[in-house]
Amino acid sequence: MSLQCIDAIEISLSIEQEGLAFYEKAARNVLDSKVKLMFLRLAEEEKTHIQILKNKAHFLQPAISPGKSRNKRSAISFINENIKEKIFPPFELKVVNKFQNDNQALDYGIKAEKRSIKILAQLLENEKKLDVRAIFLHLMVDEKKHLVLLEDLKKVI
Repeated sequence: MSLQCIDAIEISLSIEQEGLAFYEKAARNVLDSKVKLMFLRLAEEEKTHIQILKNKAHFLQPAISPGKSRNKRSAISFINENIKEKIFPPFELKVVNKFQNDNQALDYGIKAEKRSIKILAQLLENEKKLDVRAIFLHLMVDEKKHLVLLEDLKKVI
């Protein structure tokens, strides 16, 4: 599949929305105030990223011809097959309600950020278009920041 800029935005939105759902839920299920605050901070960052991506999609909308709705279906299909539930697998999300301790919650967040970075690296490896690459690179930088924050917090908890 040849990705367009709007496809990259839709893929990125999917990743960010899954991250938001996880961090909000995890924040409700941890005890340590530092961990709770970190998860709430990451949830707020995900909300900001989602809004930025929605604004970009809205900005691009006039440039997208009506015939490209088939491409949107292709992007949704691509997300469902390659992205959705790969970063936050559904069987693992059940664990979020039953973290045995806050370290387990941090470990899960760290693993999810690593999976996201791996998926984005694969997308970048296969993509030649600079505008599409720029969207994925921007998200990858954010995911790497999240990973560092979580790993640093785990060292002091």
